[in-house]
Amino acid sequence: MNILVIGEEINAQECQLKFGNAHHYVCVNNHQQAVENFSKIDLIFDFKIEYEKSQMEVYRNLSKVIIFLNTAKISLLQLGDVIDNQINCSIYGFAGLPTFLNRELLEVSLYKQDQEVVLEEICKQLGTLFQLVDDRVGLVTPRVICMIINEAYYTLEEGTASRTDIDLAMKLGTNYPLGPFEWSQKIGIKHVYELLEAVYKDTGDERYKICPLLKKECALIQP
Repeated sequence: MNILVIGEEINAQECQLKFGNAHHYVCVNNHQQAVENFSKIDLIFDFKIEYEKSQMEVYRNLSKVIIFLNTAKISLLQLGDVIDNQINCSIYGFAGLPTFLNRELLEVSLYKQDQEVVLEEICKQLGTLFQLVDDRVGLVTPRVICMIINEAYYTLEEGTASRTDIDLAMKLGTNYPLGPFEWSQKIGIKHVYELLEAVYKDTGDERYKICPLLKKECALIQP
């Protein structure tokens, strides 16, 4: 299968680790370069669409290509609205934050319910199991993990425990593979902040209100 990755080289590497070397991968870092490859591509993983919503326009007239859009911080419904829901191809949402793709289960949301059959076939070709989740900002796993990271920052801010102690307690107490601060480093603190901000805006749920310390650390790394 010919797979186009719209993103950074690290995104292409994660795709290759997840789906193996039986496929041909092309990586481009913007949507205009992507258009040049559409005629020879079977499948697209778009990691950048969350920052470039207007680029949904390039997908308006596609009919045969299957597209996975990074919807960790925005829903498929919101992306479809950008082009008045004039989408003729099969599109799906996936968790495109660092470390979330290369997992046992591919977390996927549907744009249209009748596209599940196509999804089953494409995941079979990709050699991956998948789990359907609601088309909501944050999906499921990214939302839960980022909320845990946020709570860990509140605990650190209160002086209850150190980063090392919190990480160790979570790994020993819950059998998580990583502690919340280790996770935030791998995901990227900016991604954690932006996801929490998007979910809080979408839900108004106080559980996702960003800890001031997390907000401060994120501000320090931004240009």
